[in-house]
Amino acid sequence: MANAYFQFKRFTVFQDRCAMKVGTDGVLLGAWTPVETSHSILDVGSGTGLLALMLAQRAPAAEITGVEIDQEAWLQSKENVHQSPWADRIQMVNEDFRPFSRAGKRHYDLIVSNPPYFMNSKPSSTEARSVARHTSMLSYGELLEGVLRLLKPAGRFSIILPAQNHPIFSDQAVNVGLFEIRRMLVYPTPQKPVTRILSVWSQQETDGCNEEKMVLEVTGRHDYSAAYLSLTRDFYLKA
Repeated sequence: MANAYFQFKRFTVFQDRCAMKVGTDGVLLGAWTPVETSHSILDVGSGTGLLALMLAQRAPAAEITGVEIDQEAWLQSKENVHQSPWADRIQMVNEDFRPFSRAGKRHYDLIVSNPPYFMNSKPSSTEARSVARHTSMLSYGELLEGVLRLLKPAGRFSIILPAQNHPIFSDQAVNVGLFEIRRMLVYPTPQKPVTRILSVWSQQETDGCNEEKMVLEVTGRHDYSAAYLSLTRDFYLKA
Protein backbone atom coordinates (compact mmCIF):
# COMPACT_ATOMS: atom_id res chain seq x y z
CA MET A 1 0.00 0.00 0.00
CA ALA A 2 1.32 3.45 -0.93
CA ASN A 3 2.03 5.96 1.80
CA ALA A 4 -0.76 8.44 2.59
CA TYR A 5 1.60 11.31 1.81
CA PHE A 6 4.93 12.06 0.14
CA GLN A 7 7.24 14.57 1.81
CA PHE A 8 9.38 16.84 -0.35
CA LYS A 9 11.82 19.49 0.86
CA ARG A 10 9.41 22.42 0.64
CA PHE A 11 5.96 20.85 0.40
CA THR A 12 3.94 17.72 1.21
CA VAL A 13 1.73 15.81 -1.20
CA PHE A 14 -1.12 13.87 0.43
CA GLN A 15 -2.32 11.17 -1.95
CA ASP A 16 -4.67 8.81 -0.09
CA ARG A 17 -7.72 10.08 -2.04
CA CYS A 18 -6.06 10.02 -5.46
CA ALA A 19 -6.09 7.07 -7.86
CA MET A 20 -2.60 7.80 -9.15
CA LYS A 21 0.11 8.32 -6.55
CA VAL A 22 3.33 10.33 -6.61
CA GLY A 23 5.75 8.54 -8.92
CA THR A 24 9.01 8.94 -10.76
CA ASP A 25 7.29 10.06 -13.98
CA GLY A 26 5.74 13.11 -12.37
CA VAL A 27 8.90 14.02 -10.49
CA LEU A 28 10.97 13.74 -13.65
CA LEU A 29 8.60 15.95 -15.62
CA GLY A 30 8.35 18.54 -12.86
CA ALA A 31 12.11 18.77 -12.42
CA TRP A 32 13.10 18.61 -16.11
CA THR A 33 10.50 20.80 -17.86
CA PRO A 34 12.00 24.16 -18.90
CA VAL A 35 10.24 26.98 -17.06
CA GLU A 36 12.27 29.97 -18.21
CA THR A 37 10.09 32.95 -19.20
CA SER A 38 6.95 31.07 -18.08
CA HIS A 39 4.51 33.38 -16.31
CA SER A 40 1.38 31.29 -16.93
CA ILE A 41 1.43 27.49 -16.62
CA LEU A 42 -1.31 24.89 -17.11
CA ASP A 43 -1.11 21.34 -15.70
CA VAL A 44 -3.47 18.98 -17.55
CA GLY A 45 -4.68 16.07 -15.40
CA SER A 46 -3.13 17.46 -12.23
CA GLY A 47 -4.01 14.56 -9.90
CA THR A 48 -2.42 15.23 -6.50
CA GLY A 49 -1.14 18.63 -7.68
CA LEU A 50 2.47 17.40 -7.74
CA LEU A 51 3.43 19.08 -11.02
CA ALA A 52 1.75 22.35 -10.12
CA LEU A 53 3.65 22.45 -6.83
CA MET A 54 7.00 21.55 -8.37
CA LEU A 55 6.63 24.16 -11.09
CA ALA A 56 5.53 26.79 -8.58
CA GLN A 57 8.74 26.14 -6.66
CA ARG A 58 10.86 26.40 -9.82
CA ALA A 59 9.08 29.39 -11.41
CA PRO A 60 8.57 32.04 -8.70
CA ALA A 61 6.85 34.51 -11.06
CA ALA A 62 4.37 32.04 -12.59
CA GLU A 63 0.66 31.70 -11.98
CA ILE A 64 -0.36 28.05 -12.31
CA THR A 65 -3.66 26.34 -13.09
CA GLY A 66 -4.26 22.64 -12.61
CA VAL A 67 -7.19 20.88 -14.33
CA GLU A 68 -8.42 17.57 -12.89
CA ILE A 69 -11.58 15.67 -13.86
CA ASP A 70 -11.78 13.43 -10.76
CA GLN A 71 -13.47 15.24 -7.87
CA GLU A 72 -11.66 13.40 -5.06
CA ALA A 73 -8.27 14.03 -6.62
CA TRP A 74 -9.20 17.68 -7.18
CA LEU A 75 -10.26 18.12 -3.56
CA GLN A 76 -7.02 16.60 -2.34
CA SER A 77 -4.94 18.69 -4.74
CA LYS A 78 -6.65 21.82 -3.39
CA GLU A 79 -5.68 20.81 0.14
CA ASN A 80 -2.09 20.13 -0.94
CA VAL A 81 -1.89 23.53 -2.60
CA HIS A 82 -3.49 25.30 0.38
CA GLN A 83 -0.84 23.89 2.70
CA SER A 84 2.04 24.84 0.38
CA PRO A 85 4.03 28.11 0.27
CA TRP A 86 2.49 28.96 -3.13
CA ALA A 87 -1.26 28.82 -2.47
CA ASP A 88 -1.67 32.37 -3.77
CA ARG A 89 -0.29 31.42 -7.20
CA ILE A 90 -1.97 28.06 -7.86
CA GLN A 91 -5.59 27.47 -8.84
CA MET A 92 -7.02 23.95 -9.10
CA VAL A 93 -10.04 23.42 -11.38
CA ASN A 94 -12.40 20.42 -11.29
CA GLU A 95 -13.32 20.05 -14.96
CA ASP A 96 -12.94 17.86 -18.01
CA PHE A 97 -10.02 19.26 -20.03
CA ARG A 98 -11.97 19.14 -23.29
CA PRO A 99 -14.66 21.72 -22.41
CA PHE A 100 -12.07 23.64 -20.37
CA SER A 101 -9.92 24.05 -23.48
CA ARG A 102 -12.87 24.95 -25.67
CA ALA A 103 -13.82 27.77 -23.32
CA GLY A 104 -10.35 29.22 -23.95
CA LYS A 105 -10.54 31.76 -21.15
CA ARG A 106 -6.76 32.08 -20.92
CA HIS A 107 -3.64 31.20 -22.89
CA TYR A 108 -0.45 29.83 -21.40
CA ASP A 109 3.32 30.13 -21.79
CA LEU A 110 3.75 26.52 -20.69
CA ILE A 111 1.41 23.51 -20.67
CA VAL A 112 2.50 20.28 -18.99
CA SER A 113 0.92 16.85 -18.78
CA ASN A 114 1.67 13.44 -17.32
CA PRO A 115 -1.23 11.95 -19.30
CA PRO A 116 -3.06 8.62 -19.29
CA TYR A 117 -0.67 6.13 -20.82
CA PHE A 118 -2.20 2.68 -21.26
CA MET A 119 -3.59 2.10 -24.76
CA ASN A 120 -5.76 -0.88 -25.71
CA SER A 121 -5.15 -2.55 -22.36
CA LYS A 122 -7.36 -4.03 -19.67
CA PRO A 123 -9.17 -1.35 -17.64
CA SER A 124 -8.22 -0.94 -13.99
CA SER A 125 -10.34 -2.34 -11.17
CA THR A 126 -11.63 1.07 -10.07
CA GLU A 127 -13.18 3.73 -12.29
CA ALA A 128 -10.97 6.53 -10.94
CA ARG A 129 -7.77 4.56 -11.53
CA SER A 130 -8.96 3.55 -14.99
CA VAL A 131 -9.61 7.19 -15.93
CA ALA A 132 -6.19 8.20 -14.62
CA ARG A 133 -4.33 5.39 -16.43
CA HIS A 134 -6.11 4.90 -19.77
CA THR A 135 -6.22 7.10 -22.87
CA SER A 136 -9.89 6.25 -23.49
CA MET A 137 -10.98 9.24 -21.38
CA LEU A 138 -8.60 11.74 -22.98
CA SER A 139 -7.01 10.62 -26.22
CA TYR A 140 -3.74 12.04 -27.48
CA GLY A 141 -5.67 13.76 -30.26
CA GLU A 142 -8.02 15.46 -27.79
CA LEU A 143 -5.10 16.47 -25.59
CA LEU A 144 -3.28 18.00 -28.55
CA GLU A 145 -6.39 19.84 -29.78
CA GLY A 146 -6.79 21.40 -26.35
CA VAL A 147 -3.13 22.31 -26.12
CA LEU A 148 -3.28 24.10 -29.47
CA ARG A 149 -6.29 26.12 -28.32
CA LEU A 150 -4.62 27.26 -25.11
CA LEU A 151 -0.92 27.56 -25.92
CA LYS A 152 0.48 30.99 -26.69
CA PRO A 153 2.23 31.28 -30.10
CA ALA A 154 5.66 31.19 -28.47
CA GLY A 155 4.59 28.76 -25.74
CA ARG A 156 5.90 25.28 -24.94
CA PHE A 157 4.15 21.97 -24.27
CA SER A 158 5.98 19.42 -22.10
CA ILE A 159 4.94 15.79 -21.67
CA ILE A 160 6.21 12.40 -20.45
CA LEU A 161 5.24 9.17 -22.21
CA PRO A 162 6.13 5.47 -22.24
CA ALA A 163 8.80 4.95 -24.90
CA GLN A 164 6.51 2.74 -26.99
CA ASN A 165 3.81 5.43 -27.06
CA HIS A 166 6.08 8.30 -28.05
CA PRO A 167 6.10 7.55 -31.82
CA ILE A 168 2.29 7.40 -31.84
CA PHE A 169 1.99 10.69 -29.99
CA SER A 170 4.76 12.25 -32.09
CA ASP A 171 3.01 11.46 -35.37
CA GLN A 172 -0.19 13.10 -34.12
CA ALA A 173 1.66 16.13 -32.75
CA VAL A 174 3.47 16.72 -36.04
CA ASN A 175 0.20 16.36 -37.95
CA VAL A 176 -1.38 19.21 -35.96
CA GLY A 177 1.60 21.51 -36.49
CA LEU A 178 3.79 21.02 -33.43
CA PHE A 179 7.56 20.62 -33.53
CA GLU A 180 9.60 18.60 -31.04
CA ILE A 181 12.44 20.81 -29.81
CA ARG A 182 13.81 18.85 -26.87
CA ARG A 183 13.60 15.30 -25.54
CA MET A 184 15.13 13.15 -22.84
CA LEU A 185 15.41 9.37 -23.07
CA VAL A 186 15.10 7.68 -19.67
CA TYR A 187 16.75 4.31 -19.01
CA PRO A 188 15.79 2.49 -15.78
CA THR A 189 19.34 1.00 -15.55
CA PRO A 190 22.37 1.01 -17.87
CA GLN A 191 21.48 -2.52 -19.05
CA LYS A 192 17.80 -1.89 -19.86
CA PRO A 193 16.22 -0.14 -22.84
CA VAL A 194 14.50 3.23 -22.73
CA THR A 195 11.18 3.12 -20.84
CA ARG A 196 10.16 6.80 -20.75
CA ILE A 197 10.60 9.77 -23.06
CA LEU A 198 10.12 13.37 -21.95
CA SER A 199 9.63 15.90 -24.73
CA VAL A 200 8.99 19.59 -25.30
CA TRP A 201 6.92 20.80 -28.25
CA SER A 202 6.52 24.19 -29.91
CA GLN A 203 4.42 25.76 -32.63
CA GLN A 204 7.62 27.37 -33.91
CA GLU A 205 9.97 25.24 -35.98
CA THR A 206 13.63 25.08 -34.91
CA ASP A 207 16.81 23.62 -36.41
CA GLY A 208 16.21 20.28 -34.74
CA CYS A 209 15.50 18.45 -31.52
CA ASN A 210 18.02 18.55 -28.68
CA GLU A 211 18.26 15.02 -27.26
CA GLU A 212 19.46 14.05 -23.79
CA LYS A 213 19.79 10.71 -22.01
CA MET A 214 19.47 9.75 -18.36
CA VAL A 215 19.90 6.53 -16.38
CA LEU A 216 17.73 6.37 -13.24
CA GLU A 217 19.38 3.63 -11.17
CA VAL A 218 22.97 2.42 -11.50
CA THR A 219 23.15 -1.02 -9.87
CA GLY A 220 19.74 -1.65 -8.33
CA ARG A 221 16.62 -0.27 -6.70
CA HIS A 222 17.14 3.17 -5.10
CA ASP A 223 20.79 3.33 -6.20
CA TYR A 224 20.07 6.50 -8.13
CA SER A 225 22.42 7.93 -10.71
CA ALA A 226 24.28 11.17 -10.12
CA ALA A 227 22.33 12.75 -13.00
CA TYR A 228 18.96 11.88 -11.47
CA LEU A 229 20.01 13.07 -8.01
CA SER A 230 21.26 16.33 -9.50
CA LEU A 231 18.03 16.89 -11.41
CA THR A 232 15.82 16.29 -8.35
CA ARG A 233 18.03 17.66 -5.57
CA ASP A 234 15.78 20.67 -4.92
CA PHE A 235 12.86 18.33 -4.15
CA TYR A 236 13.86 15.02 -2.57
CA LEU A 237 14.71 15.13 1.14
CA LYS A 238 17.73 12.85 0.75
CA ALA A 239 19.04 14.38 -2.49
